[in-house]
Amino acid sequence: MMRRALMKVSGLLPLAVLAACGNATGGGTPAEALGQGTRAVLYAPPWPASGNILDSTTYLGPLSLGGSVRTYFTHNPQYYAFKVTAPGALTARFEVTHEGSSMYLDTGLMVYGPRDASGSYGASPRAQNDNAGYGELSRIDSVSLPAGDYLVVVSAGVGADNQFRLQSSCLSGACPAAPVATLDTAGIVPSLSEQDVTAQLETTLAAGNAARTWTEGSLRRFDFTWPYATPLTLAQADRAVMAQREYSAYAADDSVASNYSQARAYLYPEFEPLHPQILAAYGNGSETVQVATRYHSHLVAAGSHGWFRLFIILFPQSKKIIVFEQTGYEV
Repeated sequence: MMRRALMKVSGLLPLAVLAACGNATGGGTPAEALGQGTRAVLYAPPWPASGNILDSTTYLGPLSLGGSVRTYFTHNPQYYAFKVTAPGALTARFEVTHEGSSMYLDTGLMVYGPRDASGSYGASPRAQNDNAGYGELSRIDSVSLPAGDYLVVVSAGVGADNQFRLQSSCLSGACPAAPVATLDTAGIVPSLSEQDVTAQLETTLAAGNAARTWTEGSLRRFDFTWPYATPLTLAQADRAVMAQREYSAYAADDSVASNYSQARAYLYPEFEPLHPQILAAYGNGSETVQVATRYHSHLVAAGSHGWFRLFIILFPQSKKIIVFEQTGYEV
């Protein structure tokens, strides 16, 4: 399988990658009462004129209780917010974990809410912590959450280009699932697990790459879990793939949706044999396969252009995303 490192596009908002909700449990000491710590909480969001802390943060979507989220900072300082829904009263734990977080990253962690009838989470944290976690990472060992919606905010004063992982858990045992009827999946981006493509596809791809010196293709397979009643949408699949840093060069391109047959028209002739083989290898024969394409071109040398196209192929029932990148160069 061939991969090509792409130029990173700086200044773009990262997409959070949410892990499937688990039944993680945790333990710890009671949360530090506000104002009783020996050190002030670092990098708290600015006080909002509206009185709603959401207005002072960058909202990245929901986080399931018992699940985790991974993303990275792009600016200094920065404040990322995630919505957590407690279906009933419970005690939760939140931690910016050593695993999945950059070395020497210094974070702040705050919980606001519950959200009131006007949609405000308030401006004073219900719980907060500076660096009770590993190194200078943050951890709130215990916070009581009556039924409702909350904002969990992870902040950093000097965190640009550093990644972190936020883990949630319930201290009273398995985390309760939110009622299916009220579960909002629109903002959830699945966690992707890369797997090998079939030997036949590897052979076909190699033959296509050998056909001409000025074209190149790469093919990757990602599996995902999706325990929700509402199927994963093409837009969510597109966001999940664009969260992979190696595809950041396509972030400014429009995402154009099409069906699987229409996408074939954009393949170079040497890569057309991949089209039926991908469908045969990963489709279940009845699902509607959807494709998002992104495209751009630019000068790669004096008087020579490069053409770059990304195909994001969603198999919603088989829970697979196939990514094909096709590149051509002017000679």
